Amino acid sequence: MSPGAWPRPRVVVSACLGFAAVRYSGELIPDKVVAALKEHVDFVPVCPEVEIGLGVPRPVVRLVRGEEGPRMVQPKTGEDLTERMRAFSQRFLQGLGEVEGFLLKNRSPSCALKDAKRYAHAEGGGVVGKGPGLFAQAVEEAFPLLPKEDEGRLTNPRIRAHFFTRIFALARLRRVEDLPGLMAFHARYKLLLLAYNQKEARALGRLLAGARGRPFPEVHGAYEEGFLRATERPWRLGAMADALLHAFGHFKKALAPREKAHFLDLLADFREERLPLEAPLALLASWARRFAEPYVEAQALLEPYPRALMHIPGA
Repeated sequence: MSPGAWPRPRVVVSACLGFAAVRYSGELIPDKVVAALKEHVDFVPVCPEVEIGLGVPRPVVRLVRGEEGPRMVQPKTGEDLTERMRAFSQRFLQGLGEVEGFLLKNRSPSCALKDAKRYAHAEGGGVVGKGPGLFAQAVEEAFPLLPKEDEGRLTNPRIRAHFFTRIFALARLRRVEDLPGLMAFHARYKLLLLAYNQKEARALGRLLAGARGRPFPEVHGAYEEGFLRATERPWRLGAMADALLHAFGHFKKALAPREKAHFLDLLADFREERLPLEAPLALLASWARRFAEPYVEAQALLEPYPRALMHIPGA
């Protein structure tokens, strides 16, 4: 794979988000982020409620507090759908194959990652809490480290960038076939990893340093797990500023004093959240091309996912 080529992540998505009119109300929900991703991602649409035999449209289902966890019930029919949903979720996820992430419908009793309402009684009784839907809970148990987001949170540019960064990095990582390729991947992501988690980044470096002689699948598996842990939480401003400063160091001798001062001013504004990350990144990218600095130019820090996804109008 050439350095500039982007692999297509495979992502499970709630089918109602622009794929099929399967909402309980019979609606299809257009989503600008999903629409933009279609050119770059191989989606696996699923509607768990339809898959367990519920029609479209259908009476609502809700999660009700139970002694051993929430139960999924349909108040109009009085039917308890919990075991059907659990059985489907287990069967679907076991047969899914390799995926790089999940993009699910928020507030759904099946798909919500965190914000499905839980009621005291099937007929109502007031909301007593929120949590994952039954399908999403099974996803978390089966794939605890994989990227997962709901479409509501992806309206936040920073959360969206974090999700995109992880799914495209993972897709690239899973296409690495040997130890030299893995070392090249690590070199490409070095500055980005430092912006996310310096401790985990160094641990990954030590893993590769001691990898010779070990079976490659074992090394690759350990690296993938470490990479997902390192990028589990979004980068912090201070750590990202340090990574940008590290990249800047490659140009210090070639730049005029005014250029250096300009970059440091941009960096200070970024640290204080007066400027977006794109401002210092654009300057670093231009210098990498101007001075033919291959190490910086190849860094995933400058382009962590396809350029076309960096600005989604209306998202």
